[in-house]
Amino acid sequence: MRLKPPPVVPPRSRVRVFVCTVAAIALATLTAATSPPDADARTAADPAAVVREWNSIATDTIKTALGPRPSGQAAIWHGFVSVAVYNAVVGIEGGYDLYKWRERGPAGASSAAAAATAAHDVLLTYFPASKARIDTSYADSLAALPAGHARDRGVAYGKRAAARVVELREGDGRFADVPFTAAPAPGVWRPTPPAFQPFIDTWLARLRPLLLDSPQQFRPGGPPALSSAAYAEDLRELKVMGAKTGSGRSARQTETALFFSGNLVEQVQSAVRDHAARHRLGIARTARLFAAVNASATDAVVTAWDAKLHYGSWRPITAIRLADTDGNPATTADPAWEPLLLTPPHPDHIAGHTTVAAAVVRALTGVLGTSRIDLRVPSEVTGTMRFYGSAEDLERDVVDARVWGGVHSRTADVAGRRAGTRLAAWALDHYFRPVAKHGTRPVAKHGTQPVAKHGTRPVAGHGARSVAEHGARSVAEHGTRPSPPKEQRTSS
Repeated sequence: MRLKPPPVVPPRSRVRVFVCTVAAIALATLTAATSPPDADARTAADPAAVVREWNSIATDTIKTALGPRPSGQAAIWHGFVSVAVYNAVVGIEGGYDLYKWRERGPAGASSAAAAATAAHDVLLTYFPASKARIDTSYADSLAALPAGHARDRGVAYGKRAAARVVELREGDGRFADVPFTAAPAPGVWRPTPPAFQPFIDTWLARLRPLLLDSPQQFRPGGPPALSSAAYAEDLRELKVMGAKTGSGRSARQTETALFFSGNLVEQVQSAVRDHAARHRLGIARTARLFAAVNASATDAVVTAWDAKLHYGSWRPITAIRLADTDGNPATTADPAWEPLLLTPPHPDHIAGHTTVAAAVVRALTGVLGTSRIDLRVPSEVTGTMRFYGSAEDLERDVVDARVWGGVHSRTADVAGRRAGTRLAAWALDHYFRPVAKHGTRPVAKHGTQPVAKHGTRPVAGHGARSVAEHGARSVAEHGTRPSPPKEQRTSS
C-alpha cells in the first residue's frame, strides 16, 4: 500500500524566519567550515578524516530526505550509520568491543575503506533516492586511498559490517501504525495551532532501541498533577518567559531559545566532527565517539517518544489557553497566548531536545573521560556558534531554551535530561567498551569511566552532574517509506 507523504510542515515563527534571513551570510560561512574536506586533503596522517567525511555526508543525506520534519527521526538514521562504521573500523583496528557482531576484519585491511563502504551501504539501503550523490562521494573516498589488497579487503569487510546492521534492524518497528487514541480532556495532548498537525512519527515510541532492552527501560514518572503547585509554577514561568510578545526574556535568553530551536541532531554532528578533528582523534576513537553519541541519541529519541505516547500531556499553548479547565485555582487562562517558537506536533512530557542532549553529552563525557566537553556548537537558525567547555553549561542552556521558547514545561525538560543521562550511562556500561589484547576490559583507557549504580559518573569538577536536558528498509526523500515497485505492492 502506498503511504501518504508527510504533511507539509509550516515554517517556524516569524522571529525565526527573520533571524534566518539576517543570518544567511554567516550560515553560508559556517556551512563551508563544516563541509567534508576534499578527498585529496585526506592523508595518511589523518585516516580518521574518512569517518568525519561520511558523518557529514550522512547528515546531508538525512537532511535532504527528512526536510524540516519536527521529530527525532534524524537521530535514528545517524545511529544506524554510526554503529556500522564503528564495527567496520574497530573490527580491523581493535581496541573495543564490536557492536552485536563477532566477525573481526582481515589482517592488513584498510579501516578507512571499510568505514567509507559501511557508511555508503547503510545510507544507500535506507535512502535510495540519494543514490547518485552517495555513489559519487563513495567513489571519491576510494580514489583517495591506495589501490591494492588492503583497500579491497577493507571494502569487503565494510560491506559485511553494513549488512550486519541492516540485518539487525529488520522488523524493528519502523513506520508501524501506532495510533494515539487519548480523547481530548484537561491535561491531554491535542493538535496545536496554527497547523493542528496530528502526533508525528508515533512509531518512534515502539521502535526497537539500538542499545537499550526496551523503549520503556528508562521511562520517567509522569507530569505533575493539574491540581499541584508544581504544575501551576510551570505554567506561570511559561506565560512570562515563553511568550512570543511581552515576555520577561532578555535579548540573550531569546537568542538562546532560537539557537536551540533547529535540528539538534545536526548541531551535534557538526560539533562532534569539529571536536574529533581538533583533538586529532585516531580513526578507531573517532568511530567510537560517533557510535556512542549517535546510538545514545537514537535511544534517547525512542525513550522520549515512548513517554510522549504513554503520558500524552498537553503542550504549554494548550495548557495556558485552557487553564480555566484545569481545576487549579492558581492558574489563569489566556486564550490569546502564543509561544515564541512554533510548537512541534507531539506531547510535552518528556522533552525530546533535552533527552537527546543529555544522552549525547553523557556519552561524550563517558568516552572522553572528562566533563570538559570542548564543543563548538553551531546554529543554522541564528547563524552563530557557541563554545561549551563543560557539560553543565550545555545542560543549562538546552533546558532553559525550551522553556524560553514556550514549547516545553520545565518539568518536561528536567525529566528528559534525567532520562537521557541515565540511558547513556547504562549504554556505555554495556557497549563500545575498551578491550585489551588479551581480551580483558581496562578501565578508561580512552576515557570511559565506571558508572555508578544510579547511572551517574563519579567525576570530579563539573562532570559529575547530569548532562544537557535539554519498517521498511528504505526511506523516501521526505522521510516516509516509499511505495515498492508496482509489481511488489499489496493491498495490506
